[in-house]
Amino acid sequence: MKITKNTALTLLLAFSLSSTCVVAYADSPNETIMHIEKAKVEIIHRDFMPPSEHLKAARKASEKVTGNPDIVKKANACIIQAQIKVNQFDIKGATEELDKTLELYKSLKPE
Repeated sequence: MKITKNTALTLLLAFSLSSTCVVAYADSPNETIMHIEKAKVEIIHRDFMPPSEHLKAARKASEKVTGNPDIVKKANACIIQAQIKVNQFDIKGATEELDKTLELYKSLKPE
């Protein structure tokens, strides 16, 4: 009986810890910020193919970000605008959109 209780308690504890880690990961905009920063550097160096891949990854990661819905929605719209401007080879415009996006996502991070 004691072994059964210990096993059940251990499994419950392991499950609760693992679910907490998943929630913390889903809330964080860190992965999105990382892809945006990489795309920005590659755009500045006029290497357009990799930035589009980083922007796609940023859009996908942005789906997991939670927080103020208005800020998340604006940030996602800025990523889309940056993708459009990259496709039009508008370096300055794409960089400005990514700067806005970074500012929005960084405002979601707890200080």
